[in-house]
Amino acid sequence: MLTLASASMAHAETVSSSTACSSEAVAQARKLMAFHVGMDEPDMRVDGAAKPLTSIVNPKDRKQRFDVLEVRGYWYKAEYRMRLEYYRIGDECILVGQEILELASL
Repeated sequence: MLTLASASMAHAETVSSSTACSSEAVAQARKLMAFHVGMDEPDMRVDGAAKPLTSIVNPKDRKQRFDVLEVRGYWYKAEYRMRLEYYRIGDECILVGQEILELASL
């Protein structure tokens, strides 16, 4: 029982994401924003840096973790927060999830 609790706590620990996939995240954020807005506008812009957040455990295989990178984007008067999840195999970055949220006061 104690071993099970220890293994569970090891996966619950806070692990920072790597910045290895930052350039891929910025490029993908632009595509995600264009998809969300419905077109790729020349005046849309994405921050040039991806902020590493706490990594998350793969829900299908708890021994694996996904890096989470946050990128900010802007179009017209709107600001967007995009989070992209990557699994790394060596130097390869595999996109496994993405989220976009318009930051708005409604």
